[in-house]
Amino acid sequence: MSTPVIEDGVVEPLTGLRRTAARRMVQAWAAPVFHVTVEVDMTAALRTKQIESTATVTDAILRASARALVEVPQVNAHVGDESVTRFERANVGVAVDSPKGLVVPVVHDIGAAGLAEISRARADVVGRARAGALTRDDVTGGTFTVSNLGMMGVTRFDAILNVPQAAILAVGATVQRFVHREDAGLWAPIAEFTLTADHRALDGATAARFVGVLRRELESPSP
Repeated sequence: MSTPVIEDGVVEPLTGLRRTAARRMVQAWAAPVFHVTVEVDMTAALRTKQIESTATVTDAILRASARALVEVPQVNAHVGDESVTRFERANVGVAVDSPKGLVVPVVHDIGAAGLAEISRARADVVGRARAGALTRDDVTGGTFTVSNLGMMGVTRFDAILNVPQAAILAVGATVQRFVHREDAGLWAPIAEFTLTADHRALDGATAARFVGVLRRELESPSP
């Protein structure tokens, strides 16, 4: 049977960022990945503005991710064909839907940064991403990526690796769920966080430690 020809389609060549992203997605799809998901009580994270008026829940997630990268440094890595490169600085990328497509500007060196510092840096780079004003330095040097679709109502998803990074975090929507606490039940704002990890660099126990630290830092953030 011959393939039918559709003559009224519009051809849109992949160029620029979309062409680069397509190439990297093919590379990411070839990686041996696995996924680890945890549920996080977002009560403390939702109070972020009470702690720092300029900060958002995204900033709280970035801070928790950076602290988890410092505590579990195996995740803060790039994967090559025959090597793994680990980094001391936590340079966290944020997936942003821009007019030119998906871009991942990087908030650099935030392993020990506070909410105010992270908030300023994130707002600056994300604002320039949406304005199409990113520089090369803004999109290079990332060691880990956070992709948040929660604000779009997505409760859970698996993110594709941002190669050559060893892992990426997918953040789902915060929803009210009935949970048990010390033999009692209550409603709590719960979000699902899913880590996609490259098995060449990370094993399941390491990924579990990372998301465990992430959950701790979101539920009971350290000073």
